[in-house]
Amino acid sequence: MSIKATPTPAKSLLEPGNHALVLIDFQSQMAFATKSIAPELLRNNAALLANSAAGFDVPTILTTVAEKSFSGPMFSEITDAFPGQPMLDRTSMNTWEDPAVIAEVNRIGKDRLVFAGLWTSVCIVAPVLSALDQGYEVYVITDASGDISEEAHDRAVERMVQAGAIPMTALQYLLELQRDWARAATYDLTTGIARKWGGAYGLGITYARTMFDASEGGH
Repeated sequence: MSIKATPTPAKSLLEPGNHALVLIDFQSQMAFATKSIAPELLRNNAALLANSAAGFDVPTILTTVAEKSFSGPMFSEITDAFPGQPMLDRTSMNTWEDPAVIAEVNRIGKDRLVFAGLWTSVCIVAPVLSALDQGYEVYVITDASGDISEEAHDRAVERMVQAGAIPMTALQYLLELQRDWARAATYDLTTGIARKWGGAYGLGITYARTMFDASEGGH
């Protein structure tokens, strides 16, 4: 019996309403020692990720560690995307061991979680493994996370993937939320985010629009 294809998306694809985003420890003190990714690229990818989630109304948790006493404030690229949203400040390295964070996870009530932050081998591995252990489906934005070395970051990603986490990138996250250029309500949002933080792809959108008034929404 042959399989019959249908024009329907995979259930594993992210949509704005089927997950929550958890952004962890995007703070100055954590960024100073991050060497697996250039700081300007890290900030760019964090901004792309945060603005994508905010633009598509994805429920998002912002959490810091020792914000006032040691690590400093969260990147403005993230907080600007969520004006007025409070930080959930912790003492625990493992976000999943913080009662206030878990209360927010339970309040949002999504079985699928997406994580990004600093450092990959500590502040991302621990909650990702903990969430997987409790039955959540977990994704990790690997190019919006970083560590003290490429080795540390890569081994952390491998460990999470082996445990069942799904890796993806910040631009992939944005385009997966949009998915169809005919979705006119979010077309300008998506291309606007890409033009500002999407690197060479964003330049291509600007060039096509300026030179030919071209858009991806038409055939």
